[in-house]
Amino acid sequence: MAAIAPNILRDLRRENPKARARDFAELHGVAEADLVAAHVGFGATAIAAHPDQVIPWVGKMGDVMALTRNQSCVHERRGQYSAYHTGSFAAMVLDPEIDLRMFPGHWVHAFAVENAGEDGTVKRSIQVFDAAGDAVHKVFLQPASDTAQFAAMVADLALPAQSDALDLRPRAPADTPRADVSAAPAMRASWDAMTDTHQFHGLLKQHNMNRLGAYRLAGAPYVRPLSLDAVTRCLHAAADHKIPVMIFVGNAGCIQIHGGPIARVVPMGPWINVLDDRFNLHLRADHIAEVYRVWKPTDTGDVYSIEAFDAQGALILQIFAYRKDVSTDPWIAMTDALPSPSHSLANTLEEAFA
Repeated sequence: MAAIAPNILRDLRRENPKARARDFAELHGVAEADLVAAHVGFGATAIAAHPDQVIPWVGKMGDVMALTRNQSCVHERRGQYSAYHTGSFAAMVLDPEIDLRMFPGHWVHAFAVENAGEDGTVKRSIQVFDAAGDAVHKVFLQPASDTAQFAAMVADLALPAQSDALDLRPRAPADTPRADVSAAPAMRASWDAMTDTHQFHGLLKQHNMNRLGAYRLAGAPYVRPLSLDAVTRCLHAAADHKIPVMIFVGNAGCIQIHGGPIARVVPMGPWINVLDDRFNLHLRADHIAEVYRVWKPTDTGDVYSIEAFDAQGALILQIFAYRKDVSTDPWIAMTDALPSPSHSLANTLEEAFA
């Protein structure tokens, strides 16, 4: 339950309406879901949270903006929620623009939110949170979105009991790097035998490791540590050399994927941003504690990714080559040129394209 009564939270929010919800909640020591729940009856409606109930309605709303984030990175993509596929463990949206992997076990609290701006324009969103009150996924309607379908969704999915307070669970501790040195030879043999990147999760489970633990242990040719600015350099190079990419950002409840080119990479203080018409990325570059170039063999060719982790060992984002009818050779050359921590930064990416 929130440490601050809902009516007090609403008063505080009225005094500071422009602060980002996440920052406001952190400032006042409450979960972000507590802040939204405090406005039930004041612009927010508690609705059913399962993706099987929420996502088909979103698919009727037309062009919207999807937002998924973690502590260090925000991924925003415009598009439509078409081609929804349900699943007990994982559900998917496979639209050319909105590409999601959703894990229903973490979709616990959801709200339909309507806020009137200073100009009188009503902003509508669907916001989903996990059991601890952390944001899992959000959908923001755009000017061309079908607001009648939003209203119909609220009428259909509104919970019988509308409460402005939540009973939240403690946040699960971060999964610290986990590896078994004695299992390293067997892990590498399993790695060599991979035929699909999706087999990696089973490999980790088989050898009782997690992703960062395995990366720290594997060594060449499986992984190569990179300098902490490698992600920033990678984004700039992908934009400058028109290398299409796939950018994965997620949390325990949702992974959101951008597939295609990026164009405008803009640093702003500690943030490195991609600011394109239908895709935005906001990354706290100063949160990056470890970066790796990772190789995985598949039946359709070698796959290389750039993967960044924070100081607690949590995965921030992954960047892959976009592989649909496009050669991955420029991506491989670019990532091969990214400097390792011990390498001189004079080894510039431009040399890879000389």
